[in-house]
Amino acid sequence: MLDIFRGLKNLVKYVGNPIDCVHTKDIPEDVLNTYCWIQSTYTLKSLFLKKQGVSVPYPGIGNSDGDPADKKHYKYYQWVCFCLFFQAILFYTPRWLWKSWEGGKIHALIMDLDIGICSEAEKKQKKKLLLDYLWENLRYHNWWAYRYYVCELLALINVIGQMFLMNRFFDGEFMTFGLKVIDYMETDQEDRMDPMIYIFPRMTKCTFFKYGSSGEVEKHDAICILPLNVVNEKIYIFLWFWFILLTFLTLLTLIYRVVIIFSPRMRVYLFRMRFRLVRRDAIEIIVRRSKMGDWFLLYLLGENIDTVIFRDVVQDLANRLGHNQHHRVPGLKGEIQDA
Repeated sequence: MLDIFRGLKNLVKYVGNPIDCVHTKDIPEDVLNTYCWIQSTYTLKSLFLKKQGVSVPYPGIGNSDGDPADKKHYKYYQWVCFCLFFQAILFYTPRWLWKSWEGGKIHALIMDLDIGICSEAEKKQKKKLLLDYLWENLRYHNWWAYRYYVCELLALINVIGQMFLMNRFFDGEFMTFGLKVIDYMETDQEDRMDPMIYIFPRMTKCTFFKYGSSGEVEKHDAICILPLNVVNEKIYIFLWFWFILLTFLTLLTLIYRVVIIFSPRMRVYLFRMRFRLVRRDAIEIIVRRSKMGDWFLLYLLGENIDTVIFRDVVQDLANRLGHNQHHRVPGLKGEIQDA
C-alpha cells in the first residue's frame, strides 16, 4: 500500500499539482486550491457543444445563467486513487479465497515431479506416493473442485459489480463510456463532444465565497486546472474495455465449467486433447470410475507434472481401477458417471 501512494506521489510530481485554480482577486492561492479541492468543481453541461475558442474558452466553461441543473459537479476527482486501490483488492479477493481453500494441495502432490530430473528410485517412490493418495482419496475431491468454480463465479460477479460500482462513482456515465468514445471517434468533428473531457475535464469552475470589507458576501469565480484527469481518462477507458473483455471471457469459462460438470464424455475428450501421451482407454476408465473433482485434480496435476511421469501415474491408476472393481465408488454400472 505504501508503494502505491509513493507511485501516486511520483505521478503527481510529473503531471503537476492535483488542482491549480486561477483567480484575479487577492485570495491566497493555497486557500483557493484547498477549498476547491475539498468542495469539488463543476462545469456547465450546455456549454460542452459550444465551439472552443469562439463561443467558450474550453468545453463546459463559460458564463453561468444560474441554473443549478446545468451544473455538472465533479466530486470523484479526489477519490480516484483510493477507488483504484479498492478495485484492486476486490479483484484479488477470489484468488486469495481460492489459495486459502486450496491449501497448497497441488504443490504438495507435485513433490518436484514437474522437473522430472531425479534418480529412478526417488522418482518411483514419489510416483507411488502420488498414486496411493489418488487411490485412497478417489471421489473425495468434488467439493474441492466446486470451490474453485465458485471462485470463478465470484470473479464474474466482481467484474459486473465493479461496472455498476464505477457507474455509480461517475454519476451514471461509466456504463456507456466506451461506446461513447467509439461513437466520438466516428462522428464529424463539428458535431461531436469528447466524452472523456465530459467525464474527466482538464478545466473546471469553482465558486468561492468570502466576506468583503463592508461585511457583504462576495462571490468569486475561479477556473481550476485538473492535470491528473489526463491520466484518469486513459485509465478508465482502458478499464471499460478490459471489464467488457473479462466479462465475456469469464462467462465463457463458466459455461465451459458447466459442460465439464454435466458431460463426462467431454471430460474424456478434453483430457485426451490436453495429454496426448495418455491412452484413451485409461482416461475412460478413470472418468467412468471417478468423480468430476478427481478429474479436475488430475487435470491440474497434469499441467504441473512432467508429461512422462504423469502418463505413468494415470496409467497405473487406470490399471488399479480396472483390476479392483469393488473400489468404493457408488453408482457404477459400467457406464461413465455424470459427476
